[in-house]
Amino acid sequence: MTKIMKRTYTYAFILPAAIIYFVIFIIPTVMSFFFSLTRWTLLDWEFIGLNNFISFFQEPALTIGFKNTLIYAVVTCVLKVVIGLLLGVFLTSKIRAKGYLRSVIFFPTLLSTIAVGITFSMMMHPTEGIINAALQAVGMSGPDWLGNKSFALLSVALVDVWKGVGFATVIYIAGILSIPEEYYEALQIDGGHAFHKFWNIIVPLSRPATNSVIILSFIGGLRSFDLVWAMTKGGPGFTTDLIASIIYKQYQGGFYGLATAGNVILFLVVSALAFPLYMYLNRSEVNL
Repeated sequence: MTKIMKRTYTYAFILPAAIIYFVIFIIPTVMSFFFSLTRWTLLDWEFIGLNNFISFFQEPALTIGFKNTLIYAVVTCVLKVVIGLLLGVFLTSKIRAKGYLRSVIFFPTLLSTIAVGITFSMMMHPTEGIINAALQAVGMSGPDWLGNKSFALLSVALVDVWKGVGFATVIYIAGILSIPEEYYEALQIDGGHAFHKFWNIIVPLSRPATNSVIILSFIGGLRSFDLVWAMTKGGPGFTTDLIASIIYKQYQGGFYGLATAGNVILFLVVSALAFPLYMYLNRSEVNL
């Protein structure tokens, strides 16, 4: 087979995926940037330049939305890293029914986000919810989880962690199982204990897994919308409003160009935060 035939044969496999990627991702992305500069409806559009961006930054709730989004992303990311690592260590240790426990922890990841949000909003009801009922049974008074401004955003973030920590755990399990046994044998010869194994071997050598969990969780937190909307719709007030929920409210109001500009801003914000974080984590990554 000649070099030209080999190259043609290779491109023949790449071309279908490239076409799908171009149609589904590249074209909508370019169109989003264009329509963010217009006032458009389903039947017509008018070019208005940067007016949508100016109007979006004048949105009264935008400052709160940016702050809530950053807090939400950091809290969910940190908790998924910490809990995922601890569960990963536990589920790679010598315990019975590891396969079953792994399935149980990963199961919430498979559930519909909307269904999870609706279920937990009922469970967190201040008077009829099962969570406060359980607290009352042990003599404690539970708060209004989703109606109290001090608890609402954290409550939604904890539900997000419950749903997504299984995926982080699977990544950590793969990272921990990839560590060569020679490291554990050397530690045992030196008289190391379980804490030394965790701190001196598992934590540094599972760094690639940690980097993956940080990046995926942080980006997911910045883009989060469906769980927040299902549980609080941004309330009480603007307490749980994220950038994505502000954008959705603009769509609901029929301000399609303004909402498209918000999506472009969200894309730029995620890129501006995620890419430097990705480069920093990769630069400091520990290699085996």
